[in-house]
Amino acid sequence: MPEDRKPPAQIRQFNHRDFDVPKLLEHKGNTKVSVCLPARNEGLTVGPIVATIKADLLASGVVDEILVIDDHSSDNTASVAREAGARVVAAAEILAEYGSGFGKGEVLWKSLYVAEGDIIVWCDADISQFGSRFVSGILGPLLCESDVDVAKGFYRRPERDREGGGRVTELVARPLLSLFCPDLAALHQPLSGEYGGKRAVLEQLPFVQGYGVEVGLLIDLAKQFGLNGLVQVDLDVRHHRNRSLAELGPQAMAIAQTIMRHVDWDLAPVASELIRPGFAPVTVDVSERPPMVEVTSYLTRTLELAATLQP
Repeated sequence: MPEDRKPPAQIRQFNHRDFDVPKLLEHKGNTKVSVCLPARNEGLTVGPIVATIKADLLASGVVDEILVIDDHSSDNTASVAREAGARVVAAAEILAEYGSGFGKGEVLWKSLYVAEGDIIVWCDADISQFGSRFVSGILGPLLCESDVDVAKGFYRRPERDREGGGRVTELVARPLLSLFCPDLAALHQPLSGEYGGKRAVLEQLPFVQGYGVEVGLLIDLAKQFGLNGLVQVDLDVRHHRNRSLAELGPQAMAIAQTIMRHVDWDLAPVASELIRPGFAPVTVDVSERPPMVEVTSYLTRTLELAATLQP
């Protein structure tokens, strides 16, 4: 290791089994919790996910709202989620003054605007055999440990017979993080879609619009707040749809662009084309949305919401 380079930080680790419903309720107090699911064409899986969270955590009072942000789905995602018990909002209807935007990061950013919780927990909507541990495990450290700001999930994926991250993580994200942000490379799955944080922290971070959102949030969190408030949680096993290499290419490029631009804006363009033989070029754009505290209508809405909660 070079003399000017410090060893990677040790990121605290928990297990979802550490946090059952009685313990969460004991520490919850008046904290409001929102679970947000970004979803595009996930009609097959979003219903069981919402129903499980509703039965296990909403009914008990651990979770206060289940929110599905429908990202221009062409299937029955919205109706299935609504029937299962979620509040469903179309991404196109949120912060319309900022334009339509695109991608997962855009949806997560908009979910922060419409969610009412003091703590936001995000889960991907493509998980099969979903268990409420994906929410309670993330929520546990945020409620029970006063110095935790963001909790990141990790898991084993039997479809690929491995315990590490996915292909994009191990071939793109982890090598680049090891070079430029080694403390974050110590995370088991830095690109995991199951994570959450305290609104007071999340609202101060910019959101990359596309696939780079997870790694972008981690790097900005480290820069602005350090890593003492970041933990990771073992969520056991996760089953989800595997994507082809053709589908993963744009995601991998977005991750690389995001990491490189967070190191130095001049290392990579904000938008570039992914060139592959036999495929049409794909434009990969890692434009950012501003921290929510810089959005005027968000500040106004926050004040109005606080006024309604006054005794």
